[in-house]
Amino acid sequence: MKDPETATIFAGVDGRTDTELPEWYAEQHGGPEPISFSAAIRELPQAVDTEVAYRNPYSDEWVETERFNAIVEPSRLQAEAGGDTGTESLFHIPTDSYSIINPVDVYGPLEEVLREETIDGTPLGDVMFGEIRRYRGGGEVHIDIMFDGLEVRLPGRSDPITMGVTSGYDFFGEHAVYVEGFAQDGYCSNTMRSLTDKEVIKHVGDVRNFQTWWEEILAQVELVADDLFEFIRDAQDIDLDFSELPFTVTEFYTLLGFPDYLAERAAGDAEANAASPFEIDMWTLHSGGTYALTHFFQGKEGASLDQYVRIANDILFNPEGTIERVEQAYEQQLEADGDDGSQASLAGERALASIERVSDDLQEKVEQFEEREDALRERFQEAMG
Repeated sequence: MKDPETATIFAGVDGRTDTELPEWYAEQHGGPEPISFSAAIRELPQAVDTEVAYRNPYSDEWVETERFNAIVEPSRLQAEAGGDTGTESLFHIPTDSYSIINPVDVYGPLEEVLREETIDGTPLGDVMFGEIRRYRGGGEVHIDIMFDGLEVRLPGRSDPITMGVTSGYDFFGEHAVYVEGFAQDGYCSNTMRSLTDKEVIKHVGDVRNFQTWWEEILAQVELVADDLFEFIRDAQDIDLDFSELPFTVTEFYTLLGFPDYLAERAAGDAEANAASPFEIDMWTLHSGGTYALTHFFQGKEGASLDQYVRIANDILFNPEGTIERVEQAYEQQLEADGDDGSQASLAGERALASIERVSDDLQEKVEQFEEREDALRERFQEAMG
């Protein structure tokens, strides 16, 4: 992803907690000592609205508009008034239906929830840690929040997959705030996104009760933590034998929709971590995809990343749908290449037949995936009231 303009590491909900970063996370994020989440949130830029005017070039007068207000950073307005031209105070000029939601409006209620909710008897606020990333002058912010101890541990690995949420907001009219389930694999630093449905609040309309919102979302994340190990274990039992398939590991990812540069990185990681570079299980293929997205994605956080995250997650959570997508893409590729004679046509039919055999072999395992996903979805609905 594109490097943020600034990044802040935090640990603990406020100054009263004595929270240290987990060792695996501290090794990845060496630098200044982390500050508390409460302090980090209050360092973020705020927004207020102010009247917009236009200059009449004939009278040299400024005339206020009635429909539009500018969204600006108040402390930067003061700096500009004092002669500081090094900062830009203007974020956005929206229509009059725009609702400002500042970071303290959203994350202040979360602080209270983190003090009250516990894991193994310890308040979540005592074990929280993560990173805040700023873009576009601080008008766009993304936050990873994880909880040490809310985790999945895989056999043979010393570092856990730690659960949490990723959240963010902007002042540019795209979304006032979003949040979704998130995890980071301490073994390889890969991030797993969209582990729950993304909850989004727009810049239009009434602002809901954020404390209740956070309580419901954190309940979802705990449910995912309970089930994630089972999804991974099942995916480890599904192998793709690429020596029997008509495409390479790299082509597997491109058929799914990854751009070439990501497909190559994903394939390299999957082959390196598989027992055999020709027989790779679905968990390892998923991990290869998240590796490429975490470390080599060239776009920005948001919708451009989300489309590839959904593809990678389907490898783990929807293996049948993944194979169907590959089969459809391969068939379309054959049709686009055209029929160069009976030999080519026969080879294409054999290739499709080999993919269909993989799909058939999956059928006996698909039911347990679907049952677990349906049960998880039902519990999500209960958690969201």
